[in-house]
Amino acid sequence: MDKNAKITVSGIVQGVGFRWYVDRLARKYQLQGFVENLVDGKVFTEVEGEEGMIIEFIKNLRIGPRGASVDDVTVEWNSPHNLFTNFKIKA
Repeated sequence: MDKNAKITVSGIVQGVGFRWYVDRLARKYQLQGFVENLVDGKVFTEVEGEEGMIIEFIKNLRIGPRGASVDDVTVEWNSPHNLFTNFKIKA
């Protein structure tokens, strides 16, 4: 693992299966971490993995699943914490 990314997605991203979409993407790109809904209507995900895989992951987040409308994706890059062993969906 060489990178950690904290990513916030805003728009119509709750109630449209966005967390499950993120989960499938994370598994596809072999990323560890989690995704959760925020009280302000945004979705937050923190992932760790290879930088190139995270970049591809983010490109797909900008598209979102059917029914979603992504307005903005913000990314904060960090060194990995190596605390994650898998990817999970939080409430």
